[in-house]
Amino acid sequence: MSQLPKNFRRFQDEHKDIYEAYEKLGEAAACCGPLDGKTRELIKLGMAAAISSQGGVQSHTHRALDYGISPAEIEHAIVLGVTTLGFPKTMVALSWAREALGE
Repeated sequence: MSQLPKNFRRFQDEHKDIYEAYEKLGEAAACCGPLDGKTRELIKLGMAAAISSQGGVQSHTHRALDYGISPAEIEHAIVLGVTTLGFPKTMVALSWAREALGE
């Protein structure tokens, strides 16, 4: 995925063993339950918004697109957080997602 942040790609190169273990953990978590990829990506997008992770929101926006999730669905997943995260945090996450979408 070429949209991954530069620092993340550097970590992949410099710490291959740790990154591979991280990837295996993610795969195990993804496969241990009944959720499909689309649902998992929308949940991860919401979690990234909740912790105010710009890189996470942007990465999961790109991954969501890879799963065929529309920009409108991506925005809706973030907007759903307005009553939980608050308006300012939701607006920031929305701006990061829109930036990743090229808007």
